[in-house]
Amino acid sequence: MIETRLLQYFLAIAEEQSITKAAEYLHISQPTLSKQMMDLEESLGKQLLIRGRKRVTLTEEGTYLRGRAQEIISLMDKTESAFRENEQSITGDVYIGCGEHRSTFSIMQIIRTIQEEYPDIRFHFFSSNADAITERLDKGLLDMGFLLEPEISPRYDYQKLPLHETWGILMRKDSPLAVKKEISFLELADLPLIMPSQTSNRNHLTTFFASEMTEPHIVSTYNLIYNAGLMVEAGIGYALCIDELINTTGSHPLAFRPLSPHLQSDVYLFTKKYQVFSKAAKLFLSRLEKNIGSL
Repeated sequence: MIETRLLQYFLAIAEEQSITKAAEYLHISQPTLSKQMMDLEESLGKQLLIRGRKRVTLTEEGTYLRGRAQEIISLMDKTESAFRENEQSITGDVYIGCGEHRSTFSIMQIIRTIQEEYPDIRFHFFSSNADAITERLDKGLLDMGFLLEPEISPRYDYQKLPLHETWGILMRKDSPLAVKKEISFLELADLPLIMPSQTSNRNHLTTFFASEMTEPHIVSTYNLIYNAGLMVEAGIGYALCIDELINTTGSHPLAFRPLSPHLQSDVYLFTKKYQVFSKAAKLFLSRLEKNIGSL
């Protein structure tokens, strides 16, 4: 069994790219740290580090261990934080995953009221697509996730929230379609489209294309709307995305137009089945439940 201490040592070397600098950071001797890493490699039966004259780099196995070690250390910190919670007052950390959508602002307002009452509660956000968020839920690295039209799985408990997002097209303002108030699916038939890479959203959109008897011409995918905006600005294509993620007012070169017929996606709260929540996470969920009608 690998000791947590050795994983922390290994991560320090990976970060510093030097055994000497890592030893200084960890306040141990360089020979001791070097010996610890050789013992770790021997116990795993794999070379983890390539020891160069100027810097240390990771082998393929070392890169894999780095990712796993970060997850393990994060989970350990999360567990220790839950046990350190004060019995008299609620403290600790809440780990939330969410995608890019404006409705998250309603959740932020609940967090603000909680922190006014419980200043020792800390909220940690992981922003990505549904695939990455559910993966972290499975590993216990997140308490909950707010997902847009997710694929329902028996591995999770879920609740549909009264939050909705409107889909449309992000385009250059000099595009001929920019003069329109809405864009039909038929008008997109021959255009180069930039689609979200998230599986559930992509399936959601292609279903609507099929219902309109047309097939999208996809030239690229994205998982962050900022990069999608750069692709649109560069003239690569038109991005299918949700509204209000990019401010297109004023002199901004891009414009957003909603789809016709209107296409909306609902927001869901996802938690892992049989999840054991910290007091801080339970408080957040109870406040969410209390305020769900006003979201």
